[in-house]
Amino acid sequence: MPEFDPITGRYAYLEVSGVRNRVYFEEAGEGRPLLCLHTAGSDSRQWRHLLCDAEITERWCVLAFDMPYHGRSTPPAGWWEREYLLTTEAYTRTVMAFVRTLELERPVVLGCSMGGAIVLELARRHAAEVGAVIGLEAASKIEGRFSDWTVRPDMDGSVVAASWTYGLMAPQSPEAARREVWWTYAQGGPGVYRGDTYFYSVDWDLRGREEKIDTTAGPVYLLTGEYDHACSPEETAATAAAIPGAKFTRMRGIGHFPMAENYPRFREYLLPILKELEGNP
Repeated sequence: MPEFDPITGRYAYLEVSGVRNRVYFEEAGEGRPLLCLHTAGSDSRQWRHLLCDAEITERWCVLAFDMPYHGRSTPPAGWWEREYLLTTEAYTRTVMAFVRTLELERPVVLGCSMGGAIVLELARRHAAEVGAVIGLEAASKIEGRFSDWTVRPDMDGSVVAASWTYGLMAPQSPEAARREVWWTYAQGGPGVYRGDTYFYSVDWDLRGREEKIDTTAGPVYLLTGEYDHACSPEETAATAAAIPGAKFTRMRGIGHFPMAENYPRFREYLLPILKELEGNP
C-alpha cells in the first residue's frame, strides 16, 4: 500500500448567479477530464477509490468537487439568512461554473443520485460543453425523498440522514465501505441533506423533455443498482428508453452508492464505458 494517495486537493472560486463560492475539489491523473458529482448530503470523498484507480487515471484526469454547503466547501456569504433548498437552476449553474473556471474541455460528467439527475440536465442544456454524461441512480422524476425528518429539533438529523441512506445499499457490499458511507453522511451540515433532496425529489422533473437530449452531441449512459429502492432500475430504464440513443445498465449486487459501497464491482461497469468513450472524444 502506498504511503500517500495520488490525489491533489485545492480550492477554486466560482461565480454563481453573482455570488462568489469557495469550492474544494480533488484531482488525480492526466488526460481527458472526468468530472464526478457526489450524492445529496455528502461530498467528494465518495469518489476516493476512483481517484486512486491507476488504470483509469493513467488516461483520465479525474476531478471531484464538494458543492457549496458540503464537505470542505463553505456556504456562500449570508447563508444563515435563508433556507437552503437546491434548485435545478442553481445546481446546473454551479457545475457549469466549475467546468468553465477550470477550463475543462468537453468533460465526461459522472454523477450519482442527485448528481446522476443533474447530468441529464447538463446533457439537455450544455451538450456543446459536455462531451458525455454517465448518470448513476437517476431517473426523470424521483418521488418521496424530500422530508423534514432530518431537521426536526427532537431528532439528530445527521444520524437520521446517515441511517436512512445506509438502507439504500446492497447487503452484500463490504461492511467497511457501507459504514464509511454512513460516516460521511453523518458529517453533513444541518439541513443540507433535506435541501439537496428538494432538488432531487421536488424541483427536478425531466418528464416530457427526455427526447430533447441529443445523444449524437454527447453519449448518455444510465446505470442503477438492483438494490436501489429510492430510484429503481425500472425507473431508470424507463428514462433511458425515453432518451433516443441512451444506454441503460442494471448493476448487479449494488445499491444506491456504487462508487462508494462496492467500488470493485462498480468499476466492472464503468471501465467498458470509459474505454468506449476514449474512442468518442
